[in-house]
Formats: sequence, structure tokens, C-alpha cells
Amino acid sequence: MQQFISVWVLVLGIAASSCGQAPPLPPLSVNADPLYKNHPQYREGTLTTKRFKHEEIVPLIAKLPAPLFQVQTVGKSMEGRTIYHIKTGNGPVTVLLWSQMHGDESTATMALFDIFNFLQRSDELNPLRELLLTRLNIHFIPMLNPDGAERFTRRNVQDIDINRDAQRLVTPEGQILKRVRDSLSAQWGFNLHDQSRYYAAGTNPKTASISFLAPAYNVEKEINDVRGNAMRLIAMMNRTLQQYIPERVARYDDTHEPRAFGDNIQKWGTSTILIESGGLPNDPEKQELRRLNFVSILTALEGIAQEVYSQYDFTFYDALPFNESNAFHDLILRETEVQRNGRWYKVDLAFRRDEVPVNNFRYYYYRGSISEVGDLSTSFGYEEFRPKGTAPSPAKCIQRSCPMCRNSLSSTWRPY
Repeated sequence: MQQFISVWVLVLGIAASSCGQAPPLPPLSVNADPLYKNHPQYREGTLTTKRFKHEEIVPLIAKLPAPLFQVQTVGKSMEGRTIYHIKTGNGPVTVLLWSQMHGDESTATMALFDIFNFLQRSDELNPLRELLLTRLNIHFIPMLNPDGAERFTRRNVQDIDINRDAQRLVTPEGQILKRVRDSLSAQWGFNLHDQSRYYAAGTNPKTASISFLAPAYNVEKEINDVRGNAMRLIAMMNRTLQQYIPERVARYDDTHEPRAFGDNIQKWGTSTILIESGGLPNDPEKQELRRLNFVSILTALEGIAQEVYSQYDFTFYDALPFNESNAFHDLILRETEVQRNGRWYKVDLAFRRDEVPVNNFRYYYYRGSISEVGDLSTSFGYEEFRPKGTAPSPAKCIQRSCPMCRNSLSSTWRPY
């Protein structure tokens, strides 16, 4: 057992509130199972990991067939990469979806290309395709921040967070999003992101795998019809996702952020839904979360087309647990003793891993470090190990500059 723990330290050292009782939910308004089951048929096979670049989506966009899809160039990034606007459907209700505003948040971009494939097929789900294409006018901006995607970083090449540029509009990418939104006056908007894999869904030991927000359009957090409809739709989407990731859906605190696009687009009259893909055990490349994005977006569009979201009231949205930040770690060793100044202390040891990019940001390896020490009874681990009852056997530090030593914590420790 001691050997197992030492291996974990080696790997990590060098490489690779709930808001109250939820009310009973209405019956399922849409049937997500066929979409979930058949997703592998529609999955875009050229996008297999979360790290991909603008050059890989350009040929996928070029081959989208007309007249089903209409593709426009709506501008260029700071480094001159083309940003595309893709339209499909001829219905009376306009929907705008934009992804990868942050360059390292690619889960929904993969799902959008799966949706493009879905819309081109012909199978038993043709009634759903016909409903979406005749009732909705759907617009997509995939990969709004291609320069950030090139380096798999959050910000654009100006080192600006585009999602905090809705007022000044100094980024070309922010200007493009504002211009497209204003030209459409869309009734619905989907702001597609990824969040930290260390969030928990409330105080339960479950990761917040998908999180939502109906952003507040003012400091008072008032609810008008525009924001209220977003809250109702989120409640419906949660109802769908609970079938696949029970107790792993959360929501953000709705404190108003006056610089954010989501808050402003809500204020400008578009019912805006923020979707954040977090962490899911055994899904490091977010391929299952990609599938859940595919399902939840398409069923949300179906709910809009049929107006079934109106069956849900605000209490279902309010019952979602909040994101609990920093609640998770990659590994927690429970009830371990560490030695300092000649004395032993019982603590929990938590570790987290950072991705270190290689090969022009396309690949990565893990570098781990101690993320917390002490009483971690309110924290959770993707993996937890309680080495209680084994014989004490101090482990030797494998490198002089390891995080344990940098944190002034002796590398001598033993199971409790």
C-alpha cells in the first residue's frame, strides 16, 4: 500500500449549496434517449481530443452543404483567422449559439460540429430535424476566439478576456459577437463555455459536470420575461441531464457582471443561457461531456420550438445547487501523518494536476503538486485513498524542488 502511495506522489510530482429541496419535476417534455444513443453516428470524427486548432475546423465548415447551411465570414481575429457565422433553418424564432469565447474551452465546439452532422442525416429522427428547421432560425459562431484556441489559452492574443469586453468592445472578436447579435435580434442565445473541473454541485461529493446560469441583466437581479424564459429553459435542460448525470448539474451565482457578454445580451433582449462543461470522472478529454452538450442543446432547441419550457417555473431553476468552487482535488490521501520539527501531525493531503503543453500546445502531460493540507473533510477527490492501519514507513522525496518541499512541509510522512 505504501508503494501505491509513493507511485501516486511520483506521478503527481513529475508528469503526466444546495438552495433548498427541489420540487417534483414535471414529466419529461422531450425524449433525449434517441439523441444520446445515436450520438456516435453523428460525432465529428476529426475532432477527438479537446485540443484542436482553427485550421482543423476550417475544412469542416467548408464542406457544410448548401442550401441546408449558409456560411458567412463575419470578421477576423487579431491574428487574422477567419470567424464564421453559420445559419440553418427558416423558422420564425431566432436562436444564436456561440462557442469557445475562451480559447481553452472547446467542449461545446465539438458538440456544435456533431450537431451540424446530425442535421445533415436522414433517419428515424427526421421529425425532430423538420421541427427544428421549420420552427427555428438557428445561427452559430463556433470558435469565437481562434487565436486563444491556437495556444489553448483563455484570453485572446491581446491578453484580454473577451467575456469582459461587452462594454468597451476593444477586441475584434467581441465586436463581431455584438454585431451579429444586434443584426439578428435573436430571441434566444446560448453562451457555451467550460469551467474548472474542481467545482462541486452543491455540498455533495459530485462534480459539477454541467453548470448553468440565466445571467442577471442588472444589479438588482430582476426577472423579466426575457430572463424568466431562460430560467425556465434551464430547468427543462436540467430535467433532461438528470437522466445521465444525476446530481452533477449546478448553477452559478447570478451576481451581475456589467462587463460580461451574457449579462449584456440578456439586457439587450435575448433570453441567454450560459452552459459550462466542468469535470466528469474518467472523461479527461471531455468526450462524454461533449455528448451531453449535444443532447442538451438539441433538446433545448426542441423545447424552444415546441414552447414546452413554459411548463417549468422559477422554483425548478432556483432548486439547482450552486457551484462550489475549489471543492474537488484530483487525489486526497485521508488521515495521513506528516512530520515537522520532529513531531507527527494527522492531516489530509490533497493533490492537483496541471496540464503542461507540448508540441505546439496540441498535447500535454501532467505536473502535480500538493493543493491543500489539513482537515479536508469538506473537500472531495476524484480519487481518495485512506491508508489507515498500515505500518509507518517514511517516503523519500524524489526531487529536491518538489512542491512538498517548496511548501515548507517535510517530505517525511506516514499513513495514520
